Formats: sequence, C-alpha cells, structure tokens
Amino acid sequence: MSELQPTTPSPEIRLKENISKKPETMTKIFWEKFSKNKLAILGAVILFIIVMSAVFAPLIAPYPQEQQSLLDKYKAPGLEHLMGTDKFGRDIFSRILYGARVSLLVGFASVVGSILIGTVLGALAGYFRGIVDAVIMRLVDIVLSIPDIFLLITLVTIFKPGVDKLILIFCLTGWTTTARLVRGEFLSLRSREYVLAAKTIGTKTHKIIFSHILPNALGPIIVSATLKVGSVILAESALSYLGFGIQPPIASWGNMLQDAQNFTVMIQAWWYPLFPGLFILITVLCFNFVGDGLRDALDPKNIK
Repeated sequence: MSELQPTTPSPEIRLKENISKKPETMTKIFWEKFSKNKLAILGAVILFIIVMSAVFAPLIAPYPQEQQSLLDKYKAPGLEHLMGTDKFGRDIFSRILYGARVSLLVGFASVVGSILIGTVLGALAGYFRGIVDAVIMRLVDIVLSIPDIFLLITLVTIFKPGVDKLILIFCLTGWTTTARLVRGEFLSLRSREYVLAAKTIGTKTHKIIFSHILPNALGPIIVSATLKVGSVILAESALSYLGFGIQPPIASWGNMLQDAQNFTVMIQAWWYPLFPGLFILITVLCFNFVGDGLRDALDPKNIK
C-alpha cells in the first residue's frame, strides 16, 4: 500500500482561514505580555487587596484607630489583636488599615498632580523647543539641583504638616522627571508623518499636542506614574517618621514607625515596628513589580 501523502490546503482555503481569524487587539497583546511577568501579576493582586482593605477599613478594622486601653499596652499578636497593640494599647492592625488610606491617598493624589504638571510642561518644551524648552528645562535643573529630602523638609516646615499640604508639596516637587520624559518623547514624535499631515491640513496646535502626539507617549508616562507612587509613599513615610509628615492622631505607616523608634520598644515589642515597616516594604515593592511589568508590556519593541 502506498503511503498517504499529507494534503496541503489550497490558497483559497488558507485565504478564508486568514480572513476568518480575528485580529489581535492591543488590549489582548498587552495582557499577554503583562501576564508573562509573574511578579507583576503578584504585585497587582497584592496591591488590589491593600487598596480594597484601605477603602473598606471602617468595615474591616476590629477597633477604632484611636481606641486606647492601657491594660492592653504592648500586647503581643493574638486572636484578640492580630498584630498586637502599641504603647497606648491601640490595635495595630486597625491602625495599619487606616494608615493605608492616608499613605495611598497621598501617593495616588500626588502622582496624579505631578504627572499632569510634568506632562503639560514637558509637552510644551518638546513641541515648541527654542526659548520655551530652554526656560522649562532650566527650571527642571534648578529643582533637581536641590536634594529631595531637604527640599521636602523645608516646604513642609513652611506649609505646616498635613495630608493636603503633603499632596501639594509632592505635586510641586515631583513633576521634573515626568517633564524630562515627556519632552524626550515629544522631540522624537513631533517629526512623524501623522504630525506633519495634521499641520498641513491646518489642525490647531493644542489638538496636535494633546490629540495626536500625547496618546502615543502615554506608555512611558503610565510606567513612570506607577513607579512614582511607590516613591511618594516611601517619601511620605520617611517624612512622617522624622516628624515632618502626617501628625497624630491621624494614623500613617510613617508616624507608626516614629512611635516605635525607641530601642527598648523594638526589643520588647518587636511587632510594633515590624508591621508598619513590612507594609511599606510590600507596597513599594508591588508598585515596582507592576511598573516593571507595564514597562515590558507597553514597550513597542516587544510587540511583534
């Protein structure tokens, strides 16, 4: 018996198969690449849990954040107090949840403000160039020449500590890296064919900037924003730890660490500094993991 030869589909059949296949959308391509980064997926899941816990803190927290009980002072973690108590007998788990609300609010709100400022200034500098670019970039150089921690402490001392003041300060000091990033993107995109075509048909300048060029520069901006949230949370915790940030009785992860900075407390009540520091570490790491995943997924070089 003769062996059966494999039959190849005719060109007409192959054409029909190709036509019947649905083209991959950008969302599907993005998700396929993002899902390959297991650390990014893990970070996104943990961040979702932390954010939801912060949003529903009044429902989840077993005790009010300011409820004191001197009889429960420095009580070790157990069924009654999952993460133990502090020097005033306050439940640390409840304060962690309420502190997450403050830290995440400062992080997200500050980044939104700084990204908006940096995007607008960077877009203007990259599109118009010349004197506009020179003025904006010199302003960026001046802000970057001042050490961050000294600039933040000086501004906090002037404006007085508070959630709204911290958000304003981080907005005014955190826009520089975004401005440089957006400027670089605009310098490379302003000479593309679709921009030249828009200019040729008389499209207004603001539409070219915000409707044609900016959407093509969103990838790096999103990645920068994700990484910046973790940096702001870390900076807010550092300021609160030094006593220049969120002030009691409002709970934040930073001022919880400030309360536990006594060496005796760290030895006898190890859970007191452990849990706030652990949540800061986990949250910042997760934002970095998600940022790395977004960078790989949004990189045009990885799209095939």
